[in-house]
Amino acid sequence: MTVLLTGSAGFIGFHLSRRLLERGDEVVGVDNLNAYYDPALKAARLAILEKYPGYRHARVDLADREGVAALFAKTRPAAVVNLAAQAGVRYSLEKPEAYVDANVVGFLNVLEGCRAVQPKHLVYASTSSVYGANGKLPFNVHDGANHPITLYAATKLANESMAHAYAHLFSIPATGFRFFTVYGPWGRPDMALFKFTDAILKGQPIDVYGEGRMQRDFTFVDDIVDGLVAAVDRPAQVDPAWDPLKPDPSTSGVAPWRVLNLGAARKVELMRYIQVLEEKLGRKAELNLMPMQPGDVARTEADVEATTAALDYAPKTPVEVGVGQFVDWYLDYYGAA
Repeated sequence: MTVLLTGSAGFIGFHLSRRLLERGDEVVGVDNLNAYYDPALKAARLAILEKYPGYRHARVDLADREGVAALFAKTRPAAVVNLAAQAGVRYSLEKPEAYVDANVVGFLNVLEGCRAVQPKHLVYASTSSVYGANGKLPFNVHDGANHPITLYAATKLANESMAHAYAHLFSIPATGFRFFTVYGPWGRPDMALFKFTDAILKGQPIDVYGEGRMQRDFTFVDDIVDGLVAAVDRPAQVDPAWDPLKPDPSTSGVAPWRVLNLGAARKVELMRYIQVLEEKLGRKAELNLMPMQPGDVARTEADVEATTAALDYAPKTPVEVGVGQFVDWYLDYYGAA
């Protein structure tokens, strides 16, 4: 089928595009190739995708209402996957308007495109950051996520609500995924693993926030893609057991809509993550221990029971394997210092 995939030159979008192409789908990739990080890395990903005969690229900014509408009208996709976004927690403290333009206005334009062409399923990226001030672990989609502590998280929580409204009003099946600390080959340069690797190879100190005691549910990108592909083929449905007097925040009784976690379902201390990286690189890191940053949380961990029930989801990549695959890619792409 034809899948319209936004953010196709991005980290997760690249991996998902390739998986869909390899199974025989046609992918209409949408990416504006902005300069939030090195456009050369995005161009390198795109060059790989364009070797597939089933890939077509559209350089469109999702905030361009007319451009997005025209693209939907021209391609009429059977499924839509929205991964394009202004990513990053800390950058939202510096440039909040970029998050509203990309994540709210851009998502509205995607929803309007879906309203016009009625795809079988809309799958979109949310984030584990929506859990915000919630301290109950593991994070469970059946619990509330009403206290985001960054604008980035707030925009993603808005996406979930917007998707529910459109699913209800226009019968657009929608599944939102809360991603947990995704890493792997072709990752973004602003992500911790990338920055740590670059600094260690250059003999520079690495900034370790929370003095290394933070814990994260580090999730390998292939496990994320497994969940996304499974969801594309299984549209959300109205939940017949939904009780409006005790509403489950993860499903709906009035709309074909759901939100699910995509994580490894295990938390790893940041210092252990760094230790694995040191082992794979064969070098020790010089640590610059720093306090927690605004918007950071002490620990994350995904409860994926609902995802497993809905999609047969089974994350399988430990950090010892995933970090090794990232290092292999990094050394091949950039070379050792």
